Amino acid sequence: MSELSTHILSSGLIPQKASTDATHIAIAAIHQMDFFMTWNCRHLANAVIAIEINKICQNLGLTCPVICTPEALMGD
Repeated sequence: MSELSTHILSSGLIPQKASTDATHIAIAAIHQMDFFMTWNCRHLANAVIAIEINKICQNLGLTCPVICTPEALMGD
């Protein structure tokens, strides 16, 4: 598991039982993806959590992708 996913999990933003969610975010950030689309609004596409995950990424010198649902990315 990457350092980023470890930090995300240790922050308590994403529960241990959803560790694959933290890993997916880490992979997206490490590979400099612009967007991370998901229907998971509980742990991922959640504005409050996304802001905190972005801070964790920045503290590690990474840019967090925009975490959103496909609907939000498509717009009207």
